[in-house]
Amino acid sequence: MTDGPPLDVIAAALRRERDRLGLSLSEVAKRAGVAKSTLSQLEAGQGNPSVETLWSLAVALEVPFSRLIEPGPTGVRVVRRGEGVAYPSSQADFTGTLLSSGPRHVTRDIYVLHVEPGAERHAEAHIPGTVEHMVVCGGRLRTGPEGNLVDLGPGDYASFPGDADHGYEALEPGTWAVLVMEHR
Repeated sequence: MTDGPPLDVIAAALRRERDRLGLSLSEVAKRAGVAKSTLSQLEAGQGNPSVETLWSLAVALEVPFSRLIEPGPTGVRVVRRGEGVAYPSSQADFTGTLLSSGPRHVTRDIYVLHVEPGAERHAEAHIPGTVEHMVVCGGRLRTGPEGNLVDLGPGDYASFPGDADHGYEALEPGTWAVLVMEHR
């Protein structure tokens, strides 16, 4: 996997989306629950944001997570196994790698998740109307909205509201899954 997020892409996207809403740095930081200095650093193309920080900013800016991290479209795009930018969690041994985001008129993003046993990754609600579709490819995964978690094995599929707090927890080493996030 590629080391670190594309900071120049994130910086430009944060500025673009903040300007689109006409919000100050302070207001976006407040809405996202992050320090103003952290947001300022990210807009300057510095720092090492966790998936939680970026997701909080995406919710505050009312956009899908992918809108903050993926450069514009190019011709044919191939992401080989083990390549792509892996976004680590600050809560658990969990990484998400965006494979494809939908253009503005398409409302889906595709991720590969790698999760190891240990701490559960808690995900706060995403933008309203988000639905998560999960297919486990290896290992075993406990996932779903808080209070309604389900255990999945290889080949199992589940969908659940992503606009409610939810979680991911590996039940076996080497757990990995494909996540399709639908934004309505």
